[in-house]
Amino acid sequence: MPSASCDTLLDDIEDIVSQGDLKPQDRHSARKHVVPKARKRNTQKYLQEENSPPSDSTIPGIQKIWMRTWGCSHNNSDGEYMAGQLAAYGYEITENASDADLWLLNSCTVKNPAEDHFRNSIKKAQEENKKIVLAGCVPQAQPRQDYLKGLSIIGVQQIDRVVEVVEETIKGHSVRLLGQKKDNGKRLGGARLDLPKIRKNPLIEIISINTGCLNACTYCKTKHARGNLASYPIDELVERARQSFQEGVCEIWLTSEDTGAYGRDIGTNLPALLWQLVEVIPEGAMLRLGMTNPPYILEHLEEMAKILNHPRVYAFLHIPVQSASDTVLMEMKREYCVADFKRVVDFLKEKVPGITLATDIICGFPGETDQDFQETVKLVEEYKFPSLFINQFYPRPGTPAAKIPQVPAQVKKQRTKDLSRVFHSYNPYDHKIGERQQVLVTEESFDSKFYVAHNRFYEQVLVPKNPTFMGKMIEVDIYDSGKHFMKGQPVSDAKVYTPSISKPLAKGEVSGLTEDFRNRLGNHLSVVPHTRAVRRDPTSSRMALRLQRLHQDCTLRASVGLALFALLLAFLVKVYN
Repeated sequence: MPSASCDTLLDDIEDIVSQGDLKPQDRHSARKHVVPKARKRNTQKYLQEENSPPSDSTIPGIQKIWMRTWGCSHNNSDGEYMAGQLAAYGYEITENASDADLWLLNSCTVKNPAEDHFRNSIKKAQEENKKIVLAGCVPQAQPRQDYLKGLSIIGVQQIDRVVEVVEETIKGHSVRLLGQKKDNGKRLGGARLDLPKIRKNPLIEIISINTGCLNACTYCKTKHARGNLASYPIDELVERARQSFQEGVCEIWLTSEDTGAYGRDIGTNLPALLWQLVEVIPEGAMLRLGMTNPPYILEHLEEMAKILNHPRVYAFLHIPVQSASDTVLMEMKREYCVADFKRVVDFLKEKVPGITLATDIICGFPGETDQDFQETVKLVEEYKFPSLFINQFYPRPGTPAAKIPQVPAQVKKQRTKDLSRVFHSYNPYDHKIGERQQVLVTEESFDSKFYVAHNRFYEQVLVPKNPTFMGKMIEVDIYDSGKHFMKGQPVSDAKVYTPSISKPLAKGEVSGLTEDFRNRLGNHLSVVPHTRAVRRDPTSSRMALRLQRLHQDCTLRASVGLALFALLLAFLVKVYN
């Protein structure tokens, strides 16, 4: 066998190479005539794949989103703002829940049934493997409930960040933004009013003038979500109204948890706001004031009567009484007595002839006796409110009223039925048959048989479905009435007012795309005037986003290729030397 030892000691492993062997540089020179063959890419197929990403794609900005909102007009306004921002970013807002990639559920915490619907919708979304983002008062008030675990939440004051929350949720993350908006430590009314929005009705603008309230009602869960009073400055609200009219709106609703308390936190008041708002309302357009509690409207009765007599303000006010028993009102911590409520109603009925006064009543509040309830019945019989919201009491978790001994369920149901029977015993509009009224047409009836208009007192008037009437103020002769409506026949030779200073936006169109918002989104948005909505094709918008990401992908690949080539070149230089 040959010896395992070597006869010659090698100083370096390279000495193993014999003189006749090729050196590294010779091997490289031998490859100088080798031409690399480029692999052709089917660019058209590649673009097609990018334009049609898989259903589980985590690229944000191209998904379909279905929204559902429960509750008050304040909640509806929040929903409109969230939809507008998402659509402006490139998401498609769909009305088909099954087609959506993500469900955005905007909740209400006032009553148990609303929260039950919300909870059931979450369960259904989970069963259908939908991405879920929650909003509204339920998760804001109690974010640690078991059925909310692991789900993304956008707080009631964080709606301007809904795009961020949706993006992260689509990527598979759980995000919760529940903080308050503050400026130098002072709580603000909420997100900015100039954000993009998609109005549910392009003719109606809902403006939240403040959030929260100054009360501490023992049954109220909304306080836990919306907190204490925080008002928007008058100049911001007036500018929002002005912009809305420039976008074709002909009716503005002012809303909040208590409009009567507006401004007390910033050194102003509701009449001061209203006098400035009426100055920007064009002829033929109208303003509707939202709910106000009795304690704060009492301070401004004279001024409020003057404003409600203004020709461009509906003679309508929603003032909840809740109960006609002072004992029950004390248990509710409503901060007024029945005499206060009657004073407000009597004064406004005298100073604003024909005014419509709506109110709310809770049946079966803990401790309510039969005598307490009968006092409430007598109040309804005396004033015959044309609009009455009757609610059976529901104990809301975490509220003081939930800890008080409850009225039996059967008693609550019976009282609700009894009061409803009283309400339906009178017809508030029969005496108006034969009148000629001016009405503003703003929507279609639920059965699609009529257009819905409102007269000076915000009473509902059904008119024929003539497309030229929509968004216009017309004259009608009242020929029929029901419990909740009248029917009007248009006067043929009457003047028709077109209140809007511009053509209304199309349904589903994004309004209010300011320069600042466009800058935050990036250059893929079209340049449009400040006061006009952008008409954007959702398909082309998503295509722009995909092409932008394709361009970024190609740039990244080119950068990586150049870096690898530089490393290879450095290695070869070192070898040659």
